[in-house]
Amino acid sequence: MTRAFNFCAGPAALPEAVLQKAQAEMLDYEGRGLSVMEMSHRSDEVVAIAEKAEQDLRDLLCVPDGYKVLFLQGGASTQFAMAPMNLTSNNHTADYVNTGQWSTKAIKEAAHYCNVNVVATSQGDNFSSVPAFDSWRLSKEADYLHYCPNETIGGVEFDFIPEVDVPLVADFSSSILSQPLDVGRFGLIYAGAQKNIGPAGLTVVIVREALLGNAIPATPSMLDYKTHADAGSMYNTPPTYAWYLSGLVFQWLKEQGGLEAIARLNQAKSDKLYHYIDNSGFYSNPVAVNNRSRMNVPFTLADAALDKEFLQQAEERRLLNLKGHRSVGGMRASLYNAVPMAAVDALIEFMQDFAQRRG
Repeated sequence: MTRAFNFCAGPAALPEAVLQKAQAEMLDYEGRGLSVMEMSHRSDEVVAIAEKAEQDLRDLLCVPDGYKVLFLQGGASTQFAMAPMNLTSNNHTADYVNTGQWSTKAIKEAAHYCNVNVVATSQGDNFSSVPAFDSWRLSKEADYLHYCPNETIGGVEFDFIPEVDVPLVADFSSSILSQPLDVGRFGLIYAGAQKNIGPAGLTVVIVREALLGNAIPATPSMLDYKTHADAGSMYNTPPTYAWYLSGLVFQWLKEQGGLEAIARLNQAKSDKLYHYIDNSGFYSNPVAVNNRSRMNVPFTLADAALDKEFLQQAEERRLLNLKGHRSVGGMRASLYNAVPMAAVDALIEFMQDFAQRRG
């Protein structure tokens, strides 16, 4: 069977080697006679899987001492509430940067639990850039600053890490593990798994230990980071199979040479696609050049009336999930770690052919 090239923004492509290993171990994990998804989360086997996955993730990101790594449920959307619940007990105020739809949702959710100060927004240019840092209106009483380093829908990526005097909180759902990251500059990092980590159902949280234990009084136990940190992410039954598959992805990333190697590949993939778009005369990308995402590349055709035909013919070529988000339209090619250069080459070849025939 020939696999298609999957450009989905999430749930996204997984490394073929990971899928093959999971397939081989589906019915019988290491001679135990049952699948990982059938095992107790308290079993020695699952505990060992969980511990190795955490250590491999720590190795990949060079997580410093003094941080807890949590494997939770609920997606990044639950983190929109957990962050303010856990981090605003001092001043009940948080600073937020708004660069797209995920930032907007995080701001809306946080407003239920604290005073939200939007320090900067790029809504005025239809979320096609990142506001210059010197224009931000930071508040003196904020308990933290939140931003989304890569907006999946709009394809907007920060080209800097903000330097602030309060804990930095970031939604890394669509860019985590795509390049080296200085975790020590952050108080809290969270990421839904279904883009660069593993299958949907798991959320990774990396939190500075000094920030634990200060949740606002009404915080439910399941939404308190300390609850999960104290229980090794097993306060309740975790998504064990997603955790196992994510662990396989971490091993695969190590085998590729780690995050420096995967960053070079990701840069090469996005550079090639952007170069073609910019020089095609038929396709265009609306994002400011210095804020173009390496992970999510939105583009439009010269005539939007051709969108349906483009998508239909792309699927016939086994180039899947190129339709842009319903809120912005057009196309979007997500180039996560597991998307090979061959997928980019095949996409460009099709785009060239389509433009020649329909341009």
